[in-house]
Amino acid sequence: MHLHILGICGTFMGSLALLAREQGVRVSGSDAGVYPPMSTQLEQAGISLMEGYSAANLEPRPDLVVVGNAVSRGNPEVEALLDLGLPYTSGPQWLAEQVLPGRRVVAVAGTHGKTTTASLVAWLLEAAGQSPGFLIGGVPRNFGVSARLGAPDAPFVVEADEYDTAFFDKRSKFVHYRPDIAVLGNLEFDHADIFDDLAAIERQFHHLVRTVPGKGKLLVADGEPALERVLQQGCWTPVERFGQAAASDWRLTLERADAADFSVSRRADEHAAPARVAWSLSGTHNARNALAAIAAAHACGVDVATAARALSRFEAPRRRQELRGEVAGISVIDDFAHHPTAIATTLEGLSAGDAGGRLLAVVEPRSNTMRLGTLRERLAASVDSADLAFWYRPAELDWQLAPVIEAATTPSREFTELDDLVTCLVGEARAGDRIVVMSNGSFGGIHERLLNALEDKHGG
Repeated sequence: MHLHILGICGTFMGSLALLAREQGVRVSGSDAGVYPPMSTQLEQAGISLMEGYSAANLEPRPDLVVVGNAVSRGNPEVEALLDLGLPYTSGPQWLAEQVLPGRRVVAVAGTHGKTTTASLVAWLLEAAGQSPGFLIGGVPRNFGVSARLGAPDAPFVVEADEYDTAFFDKRSKFVHYRPDIAVLGNLEFDHADIFDDLAAIERQFHHLVRTVPGKGKLLVADGEPALERVLQQGCWTPVERFGQAAASDWRLTLERADAADFSVSRRADEHAAPARVAWSLSGTHNARNALAAIAAAHACGVDVATAARALSRFEAPRRRQELRGEVAGISVIDDFAHHPTAIATTLEGLSAGDAGGRLLAVVEPRSNTMRLGTLRERLAASVDSADLAFWYRPAELDWQLAPVIEAATTPSREFTELDDLVTCLVGEARAGDRIVVMSNGSFGGIHERLLNALEDKHGG
């Protein structure tokens, strides 16, 4: 069996390639940019990678082509596979047909926190000895890979994305997964390139709800009006809510302002002592992610105390508050935050601690939604918790950053050249400061460039 994947270096498609290779399938793939870390994972797995899209990449002819949602009609390789009459499918459909049958599927959905929560669920199941399979939109550091099959009788955890499936299937990816347990963590407007408004996304979430069986379970965050509207459209599955509301089935109580210590209680066990958690992550949003993961793991047979203890050994996925290095007491942190809410919650969590130094936010608005300017009026307030904000304007941005900077209460500056930004940051930063770089792209390798420049200035 020869499987060829278009868009293989995307996290989702690259993870599919790893699962197929683990099944013993011969895998090749092409992408417009073959780049690490995914390219490194794929090459180490013995997967053949081709730079760029071309009809020649389909020779020798594969048995099946899996098409990623980043490629569309007009792509030379897409046109060639259609002209040749080769069989093709989407990534989510392939996963649903080749990996998920017979598995207990745990799907983690939401506008924010999917990668962290899915990584948490997989780790709690692993710590309990269940050896789960998973496909996650990042690299969980507890595992070192973004996907694996796991034990055939163990649950399979999948990050359930609402983005569309392929050029020939405009449904959200997650409708293919048919989960037994679905976590709905939050919901607000995003992906302005494919959704007209929040109501359109709510309809897709309701399509997901429709696929969860009556014997399954829906774990739904409290205090989320959009999720309540989704459930009001119809629900045929038992619902358990999680969050900080007193009436929720799973309740979070913060022990510290930065949420590095918290306790978890379950309404069904009202006479049991709350389970205490102390871990390395910060922010209420991460504590809520952990609460959701505990509830999902419990639905898979993991007791709450075991799950709570395992959190102390959890390592956040790469690019989620990931410390990339420290020079002369200056920390460089990488975070995937690419939406105003994600930027705000990341900075709020980091600022709530007692680290002492200043928080310097570096933001590149490069996601499709950001580039369209749909949520730009919320960006100024998103950096309120930072001491200084540095905005990088990518060439593809269709609007001006000046109004955001003028509206911000945090002192802010705009940059269009990466060298200028790095120079300014190195000149500004002092011992104790934390520089938080937020983007959903590689940001021109700014983390390494910044660390190298700091070493040049401070002597390593």
